[in-house]
Order: sequence, then structure tokens, then C-alpha cells
Amino acid sequence: MTIRIAALYRYPVKGLSPEQLPSADLIAGRHFPADRIFAIENGPAGFDPKNPIHQPKDKFLMLMRNASLAQLKTRYLDEATTLVIEEGGREVARGDLSTREGRLAVEAFIRRFMPKELRGAPKVLAAPEGIRFTDSRRGFVSIINLASVRALEETIGAPVDPLRFRGNVHVEGLAPWQEFDLVDRVIVSPSGIRLRGIKRIERCAATTVDPATGLRDLQIPKGLMKGFGHVDCGVYAEVLSGGRIAEGDSFTPEQA
Repeated sequence: MTIRIAALYRYPVKGLSPEQLPSADLIAGRHFPADRIFAIENGPAGFDPKNPIHQPKDKFLMLMRNASLAQLKTRYLDEATTLVIEEGGREVARGDLSTREGRLAVEAFIRRFMPKELRGAPKVLAAPEGIRFTDSRRGFVSIINLASVRALEETIGAPVDPLRFRGNVHVEGLAPWQEFDLVDRVIVSPSGIRLRGIKRIERCAATTVDPATGLRDLQIPKGLMKGFGHVDCGVYAEVLSGGRIAEGDSFTPEQA
């Protein structure tokens, strides 16, 4: 079994746009770099950065409940710590998330953009060290098997954009659903990077949203259950040994 990396993605702000990467530097025991390092609180959620505890995803703006977020195209500029937001091909907001003024600029736009979906004042949150705004407490690196996505397409009779699953590492080389066999197994790259699968990823209504239009157009969880008897797609993995991964790199199961 040879697993090839087809694409790499990060999601700097929970619920907002993916950003494709040519490579990423993984660190043992850490999350995928710059992934879900920010979230937008939908009214007071009780998140305390001095005593961070993993919070349920419904406390933040997210695609499962806020499909209109997909109408925005965002990018995060690392060196400037700045989030740029575009709507309809036009820049509508920009803010340095390391500053109060920059966060206020982003929050003001969100209030204008989706007032009926807010439970209270939106607030940009930054993840403290060791914490990420992932759906799962153990969601370190998410792997999506593109063969499984193609199998789902055949079942529901429509194209399925893999970005609906908001994964970090898209892979080829596995049979459909063979990614589930990676749970409790270690895969290794020629350079010595080692990942261990830790759990399957259960899919929610966020996957019903077309990432390009924001429309709820496909019943992905229902399609998974009807066609395959489960609602899972992809696996979470933890980094045992770090290093740089890139598109085209390969992994094989570690020999016992």
C-alpha cells in the first residue's frame, strides 16, 4: 500500500476558506500548522484563553449552521497576522488579528454580513498554545481519501467537492474507505515522518454546503448512511515524528 499526498489544506479561521499549501512542516505531538488557529465566537461562549478548554463547535460560527460563510473568500497573511475577506470578488474587510483594532474590523463586518444568524456580538478568538478550534479534541491532522469521495459521488449521482470535508491532507492510492484501516496504524514517509491514525471522522450537516456557493445542495450524511451504512469520511491522525510534507510525497504502513 502506497499512499500519495494529492493536496494539502489549512483552515486558519474555523468556518472560513481553505488555503491550499505546497508543503507543511509537521511537528510531533502538534496540530497541522496554522489550522483552526482562530474562531469567531457567536455570542458569549465562555471560552477562557487563560484556562482553555475544548468547546463544542456550535459556540462558534461554522458551516453546519452558518452556510452563508461559504459565500466569503478569505485568506490569512501569516507575516502580517492579517485576515482578508472578499465577497463577490471584492475585498470587504481586512484586519490584523494580533491587534484589537484589527479584530474589531473583522467583527464589525461579520455583524453587517450575517446579523440574523448571530446570538450576540461576534468575537474573534485566537487559540492558545496547544489548543485548536477543531471539532474533535483529538483532531490533530485530518486525512481525506479521494477514492472514498469518488465512491460517494457514484452513490449520490452528483459531483462531490472534497473540500466539503475540510481536511488537511487529501490522499490517493487507497481503495474506497481503506483509510479506516489506518486507525491504530502508523504510516511512514521515506524521510521518516510518522503518522498514526486515531479515529474516523463523523460527518455532519456542514458537508451539505457547497463550498463554492454556500448553498445546501447535497445530503452528504444521508448519502453516506444509505450507500455505506455509516456517516464517516476521513480519519484523524497524530504526528509521531515530524518533518516537511509536500504534494506528491508518499507514505507506506510501518512494518511491525
